[in-house]
Amino acid sequence: MGTVRAMHDATTDRDDRVRQRLLDWYTEHRRDLPWRDVGDPWAVWVSEIMLQQTRVATVRGYYERWMERFPTVRALAEADIDDVLAAWQGLGYYSRARNLHRAARAVVESHDGEIPDDVDGLRALPGVGPYTAGAIASIAFGRRAALVDGNVIRVVARLLGIDDDMRRSAGQRAVWAWCESAVPAETPGDFNQALMELGATVCTPAPYAANGARSPATASHSPTTGSTRCR
Repeated sequence: MGTVRAMHDATTDRDDRVRQRLLDWYTEHRRDLPWRDVGDPWAVWVSEIMLQQTRVATVRGYYERWMERFPTVRALAEADIDDVLAAWQGLGYYSRARNLHRAARAVVESHDGEIPDDVDGLRALPGVGPYTAGAIASIAFGRRAALVDGNVIRVVARLLGIDDDMRRSAGQRAVWAWCESAVPAETPGDFNQALMELGATVCTPAPYAANGARSPATASHSPTTGSTRCR
């Protein structure tokens, strides 16, 4: 029993240290993005949908033009679908725009124009999956909600030394379990953005060597390892 307790305490201490280092790193190194720190759930929602399958550099301009054209969820709900698709033109994956339009109408019709502030309410909207719901709930509303995307999977898998194929459900379940236990109640949005930011800018996908072996990605300022390599 004492051994189990000691292992639990050691894990808790490690997670506390990692959490604080992530938050400290994020405060110093996070990118200045137009949808950050605006205090607008609609802005967070739009940015998260646009960032699916699309690079930040591409999204910036589209996001700013979109928010000028559809500054509120109600503005999008009242728009014609042809105008919506025209504003989305060039971003690709047009089902994202169609689902966002449908979801905006659902918010207006079922929630009087107020975006749900919890994961379950967000998940009920068209096109909103576990990741997007966690992002909106934590970043926009301060809810203690986890999220997992490709960036987060890389960071947590390397942190925990998970060697499983992360395309399989077992590996992803392990990452989700850690994220759900590690996300803090006080700053869930910053914590989640720190994980995503680290994966996007430091713990980038490691290239495969010619023999198929996965080589370690090199990067500076890694808060999880304290070194210049994130494995």
